Amino acid sequence: MAGTSPAMTTLKGLAMTTTDPLVSTEWLAAHLGDPKVRVIDASFKLPGVLPLPKDDYLASHIPGAVFFDVDAVSDHSNPLPHMFPDAGQFGRDVGALGVSNDDTVVLYDSGGWVAAPRAWWMFLSFGHKNVRILNGGLKKWVAESRKVESGMVTAKPGKFSATFDARRTRSMQQMIANVASRAEQVIDARANERYQGKVPEPRPGIRSGHIPGSLNLPYNKLFDGATGTMKSLDELKAAFLGAGVKLDAPIATSCGSGVSAAVLTLALYRLGVENPALYDGSWTEWGAADGPPIATGPA
Repeated sequence: MAGTSPAMTTLKGLAMTTTDPLVSTEWLAAHLGDPKVRVIDASFKLPGVLPLPKDDYLASHIPGAVFFDVDAVSDHSNPLPHMFPDAGQFGRDVGALGVSNDDTVVLYDSGGWVAAPRAWWMFLSFGHKNVRILNGGLKKWVAESRKVESGMVTAKPGKFSATFDARRTRSMQQMIANVASRAEQVIDARANERYQGKVPEPRPGIRSGHIPGSLNLPYNKLFDGATGTMKSLDELKAAFLGAGVKLDAPIATSCGSGVSAAVLTLALYRLGVENPALYDGSWTEWGAADGPPIATGPA
């Protein structure tokens, strides 16, 4: 499953060829004025955590950044939180943020690696390859005393045509079949106490535990909490191997609701894993009272 990363693209006119989806604060600072670079704040928090991500954005964001609302850019007909929308809606929603198909998109979040990888995976899943994540996010940007601004940024609408690549996500039906076949390794990004079922889930009515046969690698082990930057490739590889993951075999990632799982997806992508699929419904779907059988305890 390892191979050439789909991110191996040249950012035309931006003097940058890379296989790594991360960009540095220095690179972004040098390209903030480029008319073909679209900067997006994709910060996210669990329900009930205040202030809301949108309020944080309004108080302080990178100049010119628009706000990507993970809950808004989703399938509103599905009762599960922020499920992938269809291609038509994604195209309309990101077009309204000023993004066109020939733009380079740079995503960031507050620095806790919670949602920028989710938005990045959505862009890739809907056919946009020129998408990057700011390494360290707003946390590193501010720590370096770089300029920020407040208030809402309203972008001139862009034209974005999206095509969905279903290989990049997994449904519950596919995940149930995988419990029997074990064709794909499943890696759970939640904290170990949640994975083992030792603590209640943050969402009411959700059982505690994990998908039978899944492995556990908490997403916060993949970045430096002090600087907000993602760990080196060697450190990432060691973390996955330490969790029992085989990097040359198929992988699907999971978490609480399909957001922090994308941190694992991003790290795997950086390591050359070709298509580490994401279980969109994640534990909010699987752990529902009427959901499939669960497991508890260590892996």
